[in-house]
Amino acid sequence: MSTPTSSADPRELVLTRLIAVPREKLFRCWTEPALIVQWFTPPPWKTIRAEMDLRAGGASNIVMQGPDGTEMQNPGIYLEVVKNERLVFTDAYTGAWVPSAKPFFTGVLTFEDEGGKTRYTARARHWTAEDAKAHEDMGFHVGWGIATDQLAALAATL
Repeated sequence: MSTPTSSADPRELVLTRLIAVPREKLFRCWTEPALIVQWFTPPPWKTIRAEMDLRAGGASNIVMQGPDGTEMQNPGIYLEVVKNERLVFTDAYTGAWVPSAKPFFTGVLTFEDEGGKTRYTARARHWTAEDAKAHEDMGFHVGWGIATDQLAALAATL
């Protein structure tokens, strides 16, 4: 199970887990479109498309679909990509450094070797404490926890 971790910064939500899979496999699941669509969204939602230009400044868009067929676009930009170690992305920009209408958060993912397993940490850094609270109230820990279960299960099959 994912462990919610407290942060001294009220704008940050943190989830961490020790996963019995090499970090290379977890990183692949986060960075390969054919894999991310298999685990990214907790049911009853599903991920129907992922486009990724995996480099600092590269654009991404992960498209989720609700049970009623409504699509939710999630465009963003990668800020840092360190293969198998760190992935930083934000919705503050869309393609070509165009500012988004309402930036919500920056995601910082780390993948660290720990005793033959991977210490996976996901940080959601928000512009305001109110945005962090809204994200938490939307079910950050439950939703990201379910997605992390799905991530770990898929990575274990690679």
